[in-house]
Amino acid sequence: MKRIGLLSDTHAFWDERYLKYFKDCDEIWHAGDIGSMDIVERLQAFRPLRAVYGNIDGQDIRRMFPETVRFTIEGADVIMKHIGGYPGRYDPSIREALFVRPPQLFVCGHSHILKVKYDKTLRMLHINPGAAGRYGFHKVRTLVRFNIDAGTFGNLEVIELND
Repeated sequence: MKRIGLLSDTHAFWDERYLKYFKDCDEIWHAGDIGSMDIVERLQAFRPLRAVYGNIDGQDIRRMFPETVRFTIEGADVIMKHIGGYPGRYDPSIREALFVRPPQLFVCGHSHILKVKYDKTLRMLHINPGAAGRYGFHKVRTLVRFNIDAGTFGNLEVIELND
């Protein structure tokens, strides 16, 4: 079993509570718009980091992380991409990959809107953790934690970072 801490859209904003809420996590995943190498370095110093770059990320971050990543963890097939859309309205840049060989979990960011939804058509869980940074129109900053065990997902928690 692995415990995952998931965030997106930090836009170079650091909050010490990321470490507090992810202290029991085995890995941290960042779904893009990281914003600065400082965020990357702090997260990597704390836990293993998997990430994708977002539309605001510079060349330094784009050299470190891909636009899209597909991997298997604890028996679960996962795709992560910053701009991905939602069930029924996937972004054209990822639609084919999802429909040709759907993963069990699709993670994206970009919208700053927290959404966890099961796609019945593709039989896959979709998670957008919302935005953990301060830049954007969102009113509440959010993080997500969940478990992956033998290809199944559980104990999903949404954490609101009220300022």
